[in-house]
Amino acid sequence: MPVHFCAEVSSNHARDPERCFAFVDAAAAAGCDSVKFQLFRLDELFAPEILERSERHRARKDWELPVDLLKPIAERCAARGVQFACTPFYLSAVAELEPHVAFYKVASYELLWDDLLRACAATGKPVVLSTGMATIEEIRHAVSVLRAAEASAIRLLHTVSAYPTPPAEANLASIDLIRRATGCPVGWSDHTVSPGVVHRAIHRWGAGFIEFHLDLDAAGAEYAAGHCWLPEQIAPVIAAVRAGEEADGSGLKTAAPSELADRDWRADPGDGLRPLKHVRAAWAA
Repeated sequence: MPVHFCAEVSSNHARDPERCFAFVDAAAAAGCDSVKFQLFRLDELFAPEILERSERHRARKDWELPVDLLKPIAERCAARGVQFACTPFYLSAVAELEPHVAFYKVASYELLWDDLLRACAATGKPVVLSTGMATIEEIRHAVSVLRAAEASAIRLLHTVSAYPTPPAEANLASIDLIRRATGCPVGWSDHTVSPGVVHRAIHRWGAGFIEFHLDLDAAGAEYAAGHCWLPEQIAPVIAAVRAGEEADGSGLKTAAPSELADRDWRADPGDGLRPLKHVRAAWAA
């Protein structure tokens, strides 16, 4: 199966409709399969005692995605041939997103919130769940909640919730551990901005879904933290993976179209000389 690439816009959209559309266009041009946004309300994201004490957290109010942009973004995704996905961070966001999203993505920080998992599963839409910071027991529990709520499809993403993640801490071998422990397909949510890590996740550990944070121009709210890719960085990674996928072929061992002309120039079984005897008889320089 082809690898699914999902561009995470996160809070780099600046609440600007045209910038949102530009993210969709850039992701499609880079070869992505889906574009993901986040839907949160600050007052339902952090506890009041945190917001009272932290101006830094209160400032994230400027990062909220307006609900009235969901439909236009979904329409732009459809026009560009990519799926629209979104992460709900409050319970009623699940219903607000349901008419628009192809799948729900639950963030690592919400992995412990059973009610949110149940709400996403109850829609019948696929659920993608990141597993940063979680123990294998916590991951198993989350999967059991989704299954009990009859989730239509579950995909887990191994990730490290550090922004950015040092490649040496990526611990990609956990992809196989999570897969064996849960029976779910497992991908990689990248915060390393390292092509080598992405290729390793796919080609060594079988990650079939790659999520990455995207910025357009190094001007997004989260770019300075160091975990966001630019379009010109991710596009060649996706192109290389797609080229590799094309190389898989049918699995049947037969002459490729590009080598058919050389078949008759093999050594003849009678005398070991090239080309085959029937070619020699009629050949002229």
